[in-house]
Amino acid sequence: MKLLSYMHEGQAGWGVLDDRGQVMDGMALTDGKYPSLKSLLAAGDATQALRRAGSGGPRISMEGLHLLPVIPDPGKILCVGLNYEDHRRETNRAPTGEPTLFLRVASSQIGHGQAIVVPRASRQVDYEGEIAIVIGRSGRHIPPARAWDHIAGYAPYNDVSVRDWQQHTTQWTPGKNFDSTGAFGPWMTTRDEIADGAELSLTTRLNGQVMQHATTAQLIFDIPRLVHYASSFTTLEPGDVIVTGTPGGVGFKRNPPVFLSAGDVVEVEIAGVSCLSNTVRDEEPTAPA
Repeated sequence: MKLLSYMHEGQAGWGVLDDRGQVMDGMALTDGKYPSLKSLLAAGDATQALRRAGSGGPRISMEGLHLLPVIPDPGKILCVGLNYEDHRRETNRAPTGEPTLFLRVASSQIGHGQAIVVPRASRQVDYEGEIAIVIGRSGRHIPPARAWDHIAGYAPYNDVSVRDWQQHTTQWTPGKNFDSTGAFGPWMTTRDEIADGAELSLTTRLNGQVMQHATTAQLIFDIPRLVHYASSFTTLEPGDVIVTGTPGGVGFKRNPPVFLSAGDVVEVEIAGVSCLSNTVRDEEPTAPA
């Protein structure tokens, strides 16, 4: 099942993408019980209820939708740094015994088809294609062997980084949270469509050229380990997002460096899941306060 969030005729909604590329209104399918995709996940067995609802209900053309981040309002976005060996090496970072985590705020996110914004404060804006997992069941101290039971599904994520701001200090927060930089979508493919532990393939393209390619077999800390580690210090809740890390090939480590500029198109594709595509534009001037 493919689940997505959107704006339609000025109203926020969510839905199920059918085999013909049409979107079934999730509110209609559930008799208005769940106002958001996050609330659906929190209901536990709601995805099974959706399947039982079948193919009835109104449909909306994808062309008529403004897609939002898959989960527009996650309680937590936990991002993993340096989680592919080739990326760790290209950044000259020492190995660590535990995952490197940082937080991204929900307000920095955009959906599929929306523009990544190059801010006036920097020209060093870099792509980072990643695999995001969406939590579907709450838990604390989750054993790695039970981690899959807490995953609702998977989606592409572009953890766009403003490199000079990221490196102002040892803390990465500013460079990872500029407005309109965290691209997430277009939809989430639910866990039941992908075998637990299956090797997922990730590809990032810039203007059609492959810049990154890797599989989850190359992760330093695999998905069960990430879920276990994160849940050891915080309760994971439905709708929380774990962004699992980017492979080698990022722009700022190329010679010469490659940074995003207005007019570029960046695609992040997880084979068998979905392909996220975003254009790039410059930040618009604003009047002085």
